[in-house]
Amino acid sequence: MAQNGISPEARYMRQEKLGEGTYATVFKGKSRATGEIVALKEIHLDAEEGAPSTAIREISLMKELKHPNILRLIDVIHTESKLMLVFEFMDQDLKKFMDANAKATHGALGTSTIKSFMYQLLKGIAYCHENRVLHRDLKPQNLLINKHGELKLGDFGLARAFGIPVNTFSNEVVTLWYRAPDVLLGSRTYSTSIDIWAAGCIMAEMYTGRPLFPGTTNVDQLQKIFRMMGTPTEQTWPGITQLPEYKQPQEMYPHQNIGQTLPNIDAHGIDLLNRMLQYQPQLRISAKDALNHSYFSDLIY
Repeated sequence: MAQNGISPEARYMRQEKLGEGTYATVFKGKSRATGEIVALKEIHLDAEEGAPSTAIREISLMKELKHPNILRLIDVIHTESKLMLVFEFMDQDLKKFMDANAKATHGALGTSTIKSFMYQLLKGIAYCHENRVLHRDLKPQNLLINKHGELKLGDFGLARAFGIPVNTFSNEVVTLWYRAPDVLLGSRTYSTSIDIWAAGCIMAEMYTGRPLFPGTTNVDQLQKIFRMMGTPTEQTWPGITQLPEYKQPQEMYPHQNIGQTLPNIDAHGIDLLNRMLQYQPQLRISAKDALNHSYFSDLIY
């Protein structure tokens, strides 16, 4: 699987740096053999430890995921000091796409674009979930878009492979904005529903150009969710008081109508969003069911 000892430079020409993350640097590159433009993700390894076995396992799993809405992992090169993952090249991520739109439309995307992106996002999620894979770190920066308007899930499984770090060395802070309330409350039994919550947050953000719940700490994140969705109780979320991080709330917020913060969304969109942003994980709509929701009935795809 991983090609050991081969110098990455022998196979790929490194071009400009595209970005730096928590534990990796991404470059634009070119295959010397085929001329294909690729993205080279270099993961810096600890000289003593080498690549964690979990990372190698995750990566071999990623090579098995083949779907039009999942970023293709082309090659893996493993040397002593780094692990290089070679991905298909995409033009930008959803965050940059929204930022570019921000100047023209105050950040909000057009309804048909949102619908197309949500459909592709849910198709990618449904495929993962069918294959028992959780993404666990869905956010606009991890959704990649090319000039044909195709959206693909990226940064797969790496969160799980390397452990989601609490703080990072670059200016990129690990965001809580898309994290489900059950995870924020310390639940360890989370499943596919955490990706659905994140998808709901991303959908709302595409309508406004602003994150739905931009919390700064775990506590602040929960408070922002409660302010919008209403403070949950044992009646509305049976078992919540048993979660490890649960604390008696200081204030009881009433449930707000999410449609009032998203001016351009229709009734079908509100319904889908409400089904994704359910407090009880088991009540959140599945990706497969979401694809059949009436919101997508007029999608030209």
